[in-house]
Amino acid sequence: MQVTKDMIIGDVLDANPELAVYLQEVGMGCMGCPGSRAKTLAEGCEKHGADVDAVVAKMNQHAAD
Repeated sequence: MQVTKDMIIGDVLDANPELAVYLQEVGMGCMGCPGSRAKTLAEGCEKHGADVDAVVAKMNQHAAD
């Protein structure tokens, strides 16, 4: 699965729960947050002051490995 910044956080984590570590690294505790079912990665990263492009790149690199 190729992760994009417009994907819903919960959908990304449903597809690959291991990717949660990259959200935790930037202070996002989205795993149980109701917002994870409504917000995109871009929206979540913006709220937490994180670089969405860097987070997405790490997620995609993890998935490729």
